[in-house]
Amino acid sequence: MNAEADAHAERRQRLLSAIGGAIAAGGAPLGLAKRTSNLFRDRAEGARQRLDLSEFDHVIEVDSAAGLVQVEGMTTYESLVASTLARGAMPAVVPQLKTITVGGAVAGVGIEATSFRHGLVHHTLKEFDVLLPDASIVTCTPDNAHRDLFFGFPNSYGSLGYALRLVLRTLPVKPCVRVEHARHANPDDFFAALARACESDADFVDGVVFGPQSLVLSTARFVDEASSPSDYGFERIYYRSLLDTPVDHLRTHDYLWRWDTDWFWCSKNFGAQHPWVRRLFGRSHLNSRTYTRLMRLNARWGLTKRLAHWRGVVPESVIQDVDIPIAAAPAFLEFLLREIGILPIWICPVRAPDTTSPFTLYPLDDGLYLNFGFWDVIESREPHEAGHFNRLLEQEVLRLGGIKSLYSDSFFTRDEFARAYGMASYEALKARYDPAGRAPHLYDKCVLRA
Repeated sequence: MNAEADAHAERRQRLLSAIGGAIAAGGAPLGLAKRTSNLFRDRAEGARQRLDLSEFDHVIEVDSAAGLVQVEGMTTYESLVASTLARGAMPAVVPQLKTITVGGAVAGVGIEATSFRHGLVHHTLKEFDVLLPDASIVTCTPDNAHRDLFFGFPNSYGSLGYALRLVLRTLPVKPCVRVEHARHANPDDFFAALARACESDADFVDGVVFGPQSLVLSTARFVDEASSPSDYGFERIYYRSLLDTPVDHLRTHDYLWRWDTDWFWCSKNFGAQHPWVRRLFGRSHLNSRTYTRLMRLNARWGLTKRLAHWRGVVPESVIQDVDIPIAAAPAFLEFLLREIGILPIWICPVRAPDTTSPFTLYPLDDGLYLNFGFWDVIESREPHEAGHFNRLLEQEVLRLGGIKSLYSDSFFTRDEFARAYGMASYEALKARYDPAGRAPHLYDKCVLRA
């Protein structure tokens, strides 16, 4: 054991000593005590027995030679990437925002531009320890006695427990990344080029839809050096470069966090895309951490809703990521442009590396899927039923054989949810790992906002 492994064992023992008796005594449902969250759905206020796992935020070991990293569940990807890059490696999938935690990316769904080859974050998982709702801890691997939880934990959002320690695959890196941005005026041409890129030797593939005749495919490869790497951490804005910089170079660290500075493009909601506002924020505050705090404050004070009411419009937040089979991607894009109208749209290809042992709660079939990410507020002069536009989206995703991430608002009926997310298998997991119902049910948590 190294010193970090010893320290992890001590933290684990302190946790069990602190919470075991309280959990056994029953009481309010369990919840995680966190200062920040990357969930974008409101939650009902209610009594919770909050578990403080904030101590579990350490990188235990980076083994670049073996291509593995051992890390605690509350560690942010910002910290994890810093540790792995120092040893010439990166996690095989690095979600876009620095504040996402490793455990959160597995309990939810983590994706990025390596996902066309390596899948989602949970596809890079080798083993992990789960703190169950009864305060016991089990180790899960693909082939041990808890393999059902190994394949059932991703997309469970804390309803089956919390990941304390995880072992994930890493990839070797080079100091810089060369990015090519190819513009397309036709969606069919764009999707065909994207499919070809996913069969190439590229290290990263993603794209952005700026409009029905303005689509950009980005392919990137590691390189040993770059004479003048671009810096998008302060005054320059990355997504705008896609339209005017056919070939670009970034340091690997900066490429991995290229979307974080402006929260993709959502910094516009805080005026942060104006040069003088960027200077007012300063480099240290242009990041997802700052924008998330501002968003929480707005939700608490209701400023945006009050302004919308004053302007005579009805707002609906549409913050969604959905995975659509590539054959249905043109039809889904047409639907988005016609019915939803949010632009830009992030496009990220994802393929499950192995579908012989599918992950229960987020099943992906063989073949390439495209993640469509779109995040904005739709304003209407005429009122609709609650969740009108989100509901339209959900129905179209189901119709096209896709699947939706659950980090934001959902409006599925119980039957729809059960069919889409494998609830029959989930109930068996719940019966085995949370028979007393100490943690909320997944449907109650993600749809009813329990």
